[in-house]
Amino acid sequence: MTPSIRLSLIPVLAAVLLSGCDTVPLPVATQGIPAAETAEMSAPPAPALDPALLQPTETDFRLGPGDKLEIEVMGDVSTLASVTVGPDGKIYYYILPGLDVWGLTLPGARSLVADAMNKFVRGKPSVMLVLQSVASQQVWLMGRLGSPGVYSLARPTTLLDAVAQAGGLSVSNPAGGTPSESADLSRTFLIRNGHVVPVDFERLLRDGDLSQNVYLQPGDFVFMPSLQSAQVHVVGAVVYPRSERMSGPLTLVQAIALAGGAEPQAYLKNVAILRGSLAHPQISVVAVDQVLHGRAPDVRLAPGDIIYVPYSPNRVLVRYVYLILDTFARTVGVNEGAYAITDKATPVSVGVNITP
Repeated sequence: MTPSIRLSLIPVLAAVLLSGCDTVPLPVATQGIPAAETAEMSAPPAPALDPALLQPTETDFRLGPGDKLEIEVMGDVSTLASVTVGPDGKIYYYILPGLDVWGLTLPGARSLVADAMNKFVRGKPSVMLVLQSVASQQVWLMGRLGSPGVYSLARPTTLLDAVAQAGGLSVSNPAGGTPSESADLSRTFLIRNGHVVPVDFERLLRDGDLSQNVYLQPGDFVFMPSLQSAQVHVVGAVVYPRSERMSGPLTLVQAIALAGGAEPQAYLKNVAILRGSLAHPQISVVAVDQVLHGRAPDVRLAPGDIIYVPYSPNRVLVRYVYLILDTFARTVGVNEGAYAITDKATPVSVGVNITP
């Protein structure tokens, strides 16, 4: 079925499915996904943070493309210069040929420059090398922050340190009202190497629980969505993965239709809905194929719900939850990162493969 045909089904589905869905609650789950119309559900236990995440990495800072250095041969002010590590990992300083510093520590780069300068300067030169700015190791801090953006990691940095560096949580201050948080901490997440790090942002930022204060690593992506955003998120095997604003009642099948419909390879027997905080989610699995044939009622969605349309079944509920969270976070992360660069970005979905 082509995307245009799928989109043309939206009004038909809306008319068919609105009747009788108002009182259908989100099912509550168990540890299996039976082949029934709707799985019985319960929230899986939240994973514990690896204690190693709460310790700074022992690896020294290593140079990479974009890092800026200040170099001087002591005693010769004419040699003072700022250089930037190029895309090839090399620096071009004074009369030296390109020196490959990619992956070197600062002491290592200083020794390399000193040895090279020894060929042109009498005596053993003493070289000063200072890191001016970092571009090779960065973290993304996006969403409802005072100054969202991309920040460098030149030293060990905790999540609290990074949030403070980004201006702290932004607040809403309605006319004549009391200032309040504008970030939804229950839906805030940290992605590392394509997976969600199980940080409980409510415990960290609201309760001051330092057991959640992990050290960041280069490439980490933190996103804090708006508390005022009444949206549902449709990811996985749909044509146009998207966040859909709720302007009124919305059902599961309507949300899938608004995302362009399911892909031909979608597995509609086990479409999942995640509800609640990302740290303590509840999951419901619905047989959408049965709903489409009128054999089961549609499910009324709530703001913040994550709908995941899978490409294949997965009968291990806990692993299914992690799959959905990773897919959701990576999809939001990729799109929010693209929107930060250009407002003309096209939404994309990200798949995460887990063997059923």
